[in-house]
Amino acid sequence: MTIQRRSFIQKASIAAGVAAFSPHVLLAATRPKKEKLGVALVGLGYYSTDLLAPALQKTKYCELKGIVTGSADKIPTWQQKYGIADKNVYSYDTYEEIANNPDIDVIYVVLPPSMHKEYTVRGANIGKHMWCEKPMAPSVNDCQAMIEACEKNKVGLAIGYRCQHDPNIQAYRKVVKEQKFGKVKLLQSAAGYVEGRTNHWKQKKAMGGGVMGDMGVYAIQGARMATGEEPISVRAITSTTRPEIYHEVEETAAYVLEFPSGAIATCQSSFGANMNYLQVNYEKGWLKMEPQTGYGGNRGSMSDGTEIYTPVDRQQPLQLDDDALAIMQGKPYLAPGEEGLRDIRVVEAVLKSGASGGCEVKIN
Repeated sequence: MTIQRRSFIQKASIAAGVAAFSPHVLLAATRPKKEKLGVALVGLGYYSTDLLAPALQKTKYCELKGIVTGSADKIPTWQQKYGIADKNVYSYDTYEEIANNPDIDVIYVVLPPSMHKEYTVRGANIGKHMWCEKPMAPSVNDCQAMIEACEKNKVGLAIGYRCQHDPNIQAYRKVVKEQKFGKVKLLQSAAGYVEGRTNHWKQKKAMGGGVMGDMGVYAIQGARMATGEEPISVRAITSTTRPEIYHEVEETAAYVLEFPSGAIATCQSSFGANMNYLQVNYEKGWLKMEPQTGYGGNRGSMSDGTEIYTPVDRQQPLQLDDDALAIMQGKPYLAPGEEGLRDIRVVEAVLKSGASGGCEVKIN
């Protein structure tokens, strides 16, 4: 049955008045075991529409069961394409009613970063497991609030780092762990593309925009995973070649990270240039990934002639199934909330250094 705009709005306004009285009884410990976990997507923009929803059709341990949207006109298309029941369709005002829906085990927040904290905390407070797209949030304080809300309500929090689920990324991380070529000395990590949109959240400071929260996180992840360490300081320069578009936030950032072992990472992130690679120089060899963050899988090579390449259609189905299995088996997430927090701690330091003209900023 198609839900028309009028009934959608009426349902939203009525539920807004009663949501506070919904019993929060569906905590993880009380849910019955399932063969597949039901997932509700919050926000039906590009990433949900073109990547996550199709990926959920390819998963073994989870399935698309619900949607949360502020756009009533999108509902008929989603219901017809994915068979979503009327009772599993929510507005942002009726969000808390998900607490009473046993079809939905996991809420996946796919909204602009400025909204991640609110909808993760609200979802945790109704006892649902939370998955949140990256960047985790615009600030360290927001990230900490999200983690604390999930811990308080005894639900899990995973961040949508699809690349960590890519077998090619896992292969190069094994090289790091085993110190196949000795210690890391220098590395370069770059992630960027030419962003053609001019009125998107990525250009708006209030919505969590700027390159560092988006492509910056990929470059930071590359450096952190390649060293197996957390950076202790940074020097950064931020800039733009299109000030008419990027006048609130940075379009490009170049930054140097220092690690406890003495390793140095030179990083670049941009919405104005195409770049996607990781070059790691060790004591006794090198490793290169290019691309290092591609949707269709990543490819690498090593100085000893070893090739790193396992064909991957998309990482999203791997990510979704890995995270669903973690819930079902009671195991840690591959990329929990703490992982998102670590990146945002670096992002804040990069922006602080960039604002100062490149002064060194310590990362605590």
